[in-house]
Amino acid sequence: MRESKAMNIFLWVLQIVLGAAFIMAGIMKTTQPKEKLAGNMTWVNRRTAGTVKFIGAMELLGGLGLILPWATGIATILTPLAAVGLGLVMVLAIGDHVRAKEYNVIGFNVILGAIAVVIAVGRF
Repeated sequence: MRESKAMNIFLWVLQIVLGAAFIMAGIMKTTQPKEKLAGNMTWVNRRTAGTVKFIGAMELLGGLGLILPWATGIATILTPLAAVGLGLVMVLAIGDHVRAKEYNVIGFNVILGAIAVVIAVGRF
């Protein structure tokens, strides 16, 4: 069954918002030194600089994957797969924050993960 026009618009809004958030976060993590990121993101102190850059690269690619395949009509299966991947990144982030007792930031990860799940379900 084809999705309604309203649902398609809703999913596009979510894809653009979440995609932009992850693209910006990915660019920041891949271009900024770990020490500069540590001021706002205490979790980077528990990771190597290479791991932080890898996480940033995955966020950047995931953000692009939320938008580009669906926008171009090329390999559209990559859009819901990117959403699943970013949802998994958020689950792992939640686990890391729980272990570090950083409960104040978990809500943000839950919201981003929930949006990713909505996109994945809506686009599969």
